[in-house]
Amino acid sequence: MIDISDRAQQHFRRLLAQQGDELGILLRVTAPGTPAANCELEFCEPRELSGNEWLVECEGFDFYLEGDSARWLEGASIDYEPNPTGGQLNIRAPRIKGEIPGAEAGLVERVRYVLEAEINPRIASHGGRVSLLEVGADGTVLLQFGGGCHGCSMVDVTLKNGVEKTLRERVPEITAVRDATDHSGGANPYYKEKAGSSAMG
Repeated sequence: MIDISDRAQQHFRRLLAQQGDELGILLRVTAPGTPAANCELEFCEPRELSGNEWLVECEGFDFYLEGDSARWLEGASIDYEPNPTGGQLNIRAPRIKGEIPGAEAGLVERVRYVLEAEINPRIASHGGRVSLLEVGADGTVLLQFGGGCHGCSMVDVTLKNGVEKTLRERVPEITAVRDATDHSGGANPYYKEKAGSSAMG
């Protein structure tokens, strides 16, 4: 299931000794099966557990895998690498992001993967997000912009220079990328139109 090195177990024992209570450690995967998947570690008390966790035998403490996360942690490993400033805990979990869709996967699946893996992490710094509405039979991709991109005056630039360019590089069958968002109702755009200027149509 998961390999926890002796160095990592020693590190966990040190951390738990500083807490003073009968605590264990719980590992869970957030957003499993997506490019945004991540591992989270936290202290836990036995009474906080739901009962569907997997117990991993460790010397001197209890280490739990959250039940729903367990299948994503197959073949995972945890190690602790000491260094002059303290050390670094490394969790390697090769399966948590799921499989990258290959050329045989459907167009929708491949477009959605590129949006989640590359495009949304980039525009997240502006509080923005792009979601896929549909892929037409002719290869036209229809997108919805949200968050800081909704109502943003720079959305055309983002669409042409960033989103469309990346999508067409990664998924060559795409013929066009269109924005289906009504930007007049943006609640919190990242770039606002200057007062008195009109958007060119």
